[in-house]
Amino acid sequence: MILVSNDDGPASPGLRALIRNLSKLDEVVFSIPEGPRSGSSMSLTFHKPIRIRESEIEGAKGFICSGSPADAIVVAHIMLEKKPVAVATGINLGDNTGLQDIFSSGTVAGALQAALLGYKSVAFSKRISDEFILYPYAKTDEFEKPAQIAAKVIDFVLNRGLPSNSQLLNVNFPIKVDENTKAMITKASPVKYEHYLDKRFDPRGREYYWLWGKRLGSYPKNTDANAVFDRGEISITPMRIDLSVPELLQQDSSWYKDLVERI
Repeated sequence: MILVSNDDGPASPGLRALIRNLSKLDEVVFSIPEGPRSGSSMSLTFHKPIRIRESEIEGAKGFICSGSPADAIVVAHIMLEKKPVAVATGINLGDNTGLQDIFSSGTVAGALQAALLGYKSVAFSKRISDEFILYPYAKTDEFEKPAQIAAKVIDFVLNRGLPSNSQLLNVNFPIKVDENTKAMITKASPVKYEHYLDKRFDPRGREYYWLWGKRLGSYPKNTDANAVFDRGEISITPMRIDLSVPELLQQDSSWYKDLVERI
């Protein structure tokens, strides 16, 4: 059984294409938020109740909850009697390349939460045209080929496992994906946007702001953003949960020793 989640909610064409294609591999169940939760990262809902209802999408059964993607994974982990052999999140409506996106992404967070719970996990996202970023459900015809490739990735992970030094994969598709699209193993691009605040005024003359970002023109070689934006290729980024750097304890031992002694 394969568990599917996302951060775009039940209407997402990326979710539906993913469920259809993963169903060819194994039984699929889903646990997803009830609506868009982009940018929710690893947030968990502790300050109010979570509403959960059973539903059916593309022939698969599962849960729709009022919380975040991370909530949805925890809900499935607790409520499913049979545990999944793998977890796939997405296909997100918009890429999740670069650390700025990765750390805020609900799609990646769902896979991360699943990995923390011990599941083989892969997050899938797809770059979409800029004009559809704020109206993503208007673009429904470009996820079938990425979903077919996603099923190949999950099938490979089920048979071969994940790399020994990683706990999940972050996979990003370019705008155009066909049988000739190449894939490359990448690392995360450190910076992808230059953020800015768009200042506006309400009808009473009080100011308010929209937070947005302008993408950089190009990205370092062998990074996820370079693959997707500069090369038009599929990016596969192995990731590990542990953000600490224990190997530096040996390299910079005096730095750590001096810090601890000062405290």
